[in-house]
Amino acid sequence: MNVFIREIKANLKSLFFWSIGVLAVIAGGMGKYAGFESSGQDIGAMFSQFPKELLAIFGVGNLDLSTAAGFYGVIYIYLLIMAGIHAAMLGANILAKEERDKTSEFLFVKPISRQGIITAKVMAGLVNVLLFNILSLLMSIGIAAKTAAEENLNGDILMLMAGMLFFQLIFLFIGTAMAALSPKPRAAASGAAGLLLGSYLIYALIQVSGKLDGLKYLSPFKYFEAEIIMASKSLDVFFIVLSLAISGICLAMTYARYTRKDLSV
Repeated sequence: MNVFIREIKANLKSLFFWSIGVLAVIAGGMGKYAGFESSGQDIGAMFSQFPKELLAIFGVGNLDLSTAAGFYGVIYIYLLIMAGIHAAMLGANILAKEERDKTSEFLFVKPISRQGIITAKVMAGLVNVLLFNILSLLMSIGIAAKTAAEENLNGDILMLMAGMLFFQLIFLFIGTAMAALSPKPRAAASGAAGLLLGSYLIYALIQVSGKLDGLKYLSPFKYFEAEIIMASKSLDVFFIVLSLAISGICLAMTYARYTRKDLSV
């Protein structure tokens, strides 16, 4: 069977369950906004009672929580976490599973080079990441239209999802690089997820301290912040280039290492 098609089919079930999770987060978050709005509560005043440090960690920042756009901006940080975990684990597992499941010998006796196998698997990973992003976009637009009919969030959501796609690419290729570099195939996914967690901890530290902005280059969570994107209606070109550079370096490491790696069978 074609490696690309095999990988697409193998990851459909996982994508389905991740999509349910995304739906639950978006529907739950925007449902809460609709509930607050219909009750007449002052959402901004309610959240202002929480410590600023806590609000900063959860991505509230200066977002106006009395608007649907501001509320969706808070939900966005959770979507980034989910998208990052999905991409990192996908990238790691799509390569490491051949060693983990002891199928390397079967796969590599086929008339296809290692470069060809990596390319097919990477392309399948890209398709999965893109489908995750598109489904998140469609669900966000659909739910926002129902729960916040008075506001048109389509433009903001489109821009945020564009930022999330670059974020996903970073962690997809961090995952593939971890699979190529790790001597233990079972450790690749957890290592990639650990890097994501470390990135979020740096983000939280920056948000809470307010004095460590120089560390933002170490955390992709800072590259595409909802507050900044929604205010400027654009993505920062520097961070787009930085994201592509990180992705490209990790992909190059994947090819360079995996083509020479002694695979356990």
